[in-house]
Amino acid sequence: MLSRAPFGAACLALLAAPAAMAQSAAPAPHGPVYETAPPMDATIEGRLMPQLAGLLHQLLREKRGMRLDGVPVFDSGDKFLPGKIASGLSYLLLDTPKGDPKLAEYLAGYRDIADLTIDDPNDTWGIYYYISALHDLKRAGLLDEAVSPTTLARLQQKLDWRRFVDAKSLRLLHDLPNNYYGVAFSVARLRYLLGWEDEAASKALLQRMIDHYRSYSGQYGFADETDGHGRFDRYSVLLIGEIAQRFIETGMTPTPQVKAWLRKSADLMLHRATLTGEGWEYGRSIGTYGETAFLEVLTAAAKLGVLDKRERDMAYALSSRIAARYADFWLNPAMGSVNLWDGGRRTDGYRGKHRILGENLSLARQYIYTNALWNGLGYKGAAPSPGYAAWLRTLPAARFTWFARGDHDRALLTLRDGDHVIGLPIINGAEDQHMHNPYFPIPFAGGMLQGSADASFPQLTPRFALADGSVLMPLAWFRGVTWKRTGNRTVVGWRQDAMDRMGGNAPVADKRLTVTTRYAFAPGRITRTDVYRAAVPVDLSEVTMEFASFSGDPRSTGPAAVTFGAGEVTGFSATGYEGCTVGPAAGKEYRAPTGAFASLVRCRLGARRLAAPLTLTWTLRYK
Repeated sequence: MLSRAPFGAACLALLAAPAAMAQSAAPAPHGPVYETAPPMDATIEGRLMPQLAGLLHQLLREKRGMRLDGVPVFDSGDKFLPGKIASGLSYLLLDTPKGDPKLAEYLAGYRDIADLTIDDPNDTWGIYYYISALHDLKRAGLLDEAVSPTTLARLQQKLDWRRFVDAKSLRLLHDLPNNYYGVAFSVARLRYLLGWEDEAASKALLQRMIDHYRSYSGQYGFADETDGHGRFDRYSVLLIGEIAQRFIETGMTPTPQVKAWLRKSADLMLHRATLTGEGWEYGRSIGTYGETAFLEVLTAAAKLGVLDKRERDMAYALSSRIAARYADFWLNPAMGSVNLWDGGRRTDGYRGKHRILGENLSLARQYIYTNALWNGLGYKGAAPSPGYAAWLRTLPAARFTWFARGDHDRALLTLRDGDHVIGLPIINGAEDQHMHNPYFPIPFAGGMLQGSADASFPQLTPRFALADGSVLMPLAWFRGVTWKRTGNRTVVGWRQDAMDRMGGNAPVADKRLTVTTRYAFAPGRITRTDVYRAAVPVDLSEVTMEFASFSGDPRSTGPAAVTFGAGEVTGFSATGYEGCTVGPAAGKEYRAPTGAFASLVRCRLGARRLAAPLTLTWTLRYK
């Protein structure tokens, strides 16, 4: 039976004393639980498409004057927006029968918007979105009516992979992330299919893309988002799904190597399936994009035949839940939009609310194209397998995924404990992200244990402030990673021969402190133990650590212990600190992708000279 959770975040009451008035837990941060779910196509056609059509009709009416939830959409600075608009509007044309009088109206509107936006900035992904839409319109026999000859000639010049790739070396320009090789290949291939250039560039870029993926995925097959610094996040697992989609979209047969890489990502995604449709739980650009990552990888895997029949049915059952969750949890009828930003929610600055129209359009595109692939596989109107919930219970309780081993180790522990899927990433956030807690080596679990986008408060991780002004944290340099599963208990450990010095855009190794870390996972309980050592005595001004939680009704039960009367986390305690306090998690920083945290535990150790080993622990209990 389908249950729905209300939108919104917690109403926080001030906690005047340990036994003061009740402080509410965050309301249903998991969102709906789908014991059963509607067919994916029913959700897309019946709920997503009408919402998208409403936005597109508003755009055709208001053009540059359009405002969405008060935001002037053309003042966004979104350099992908013209392409997203071209893609979104193409669905109006493609979904309208040729005999329908509305088609002429939509064709005229498409021409107007193409003319209106032809001089607007439109980079990289925007180029891809736009040229992909033009390719679809050409296949449908609508391109010549949808875009004027003058504008089409200008688009042929502007929609070019050479705008972000050096034509001679085939190297990315402007320090773009590695996934842009796939974007460049797609643009070149679509230009070839449109008759705008020969096939040589797309063949060369395809080889460049595959070679680059091989170089930075190593023996384990997951792509480092950086050039070898160790950032393995959502995109590391999603990227091969995007590459596979490029083959599907342009009618090419993927190589056996591409299918083997895709299988690795699909395996990891399937082992993280849930009844809620919640997705990737750590790193940047998660929330609803953490869910479409599952959708894109598993749909490509189904289409390319790397799943067996049962896996395909389970992947469709999960995809249907992800689509239902988008409609129930992420779309806000009052806003007329997806909601990534309000009611206590927080996403990274890259996807700020100034990009509200573009986020609606790009997300809709992901759901529409994956739904079309599932329909083509025979699942149109099909009810998801009733055996999905039972299948979830057959999945391994623990899975350890290696990303890289060598000078530094990178890995991900996935634990299934009841309805919880808990991830422990052991990675380096690298440039731009190492200081942000969605990349910390701490447990994450959708709706229970989360970070806050672009936030640097010390979530479940000690922060050392030294007397000389340096700030050090154990975040980046993992060595000797081990793991062991014994019965229902899992132990993970590592050492760091240097701490990460905060303050810069990239991690800096500081060897004045070293640490060995041990996590012990048992049903309903997680314990972390750190032992810090100084090469020579170091003067500390303080050590701090925080735990922002969705749980409410907190009570101090000792100098460094808290119990929660409401929510899934029921208790938290620490040792090695002078004490911990608890109160409301107030302020914009304490917001997760799915809503605001309710309670904040702060632990502190005062100034001292660190000469002997310092042991710091915390234990977290949950139900």
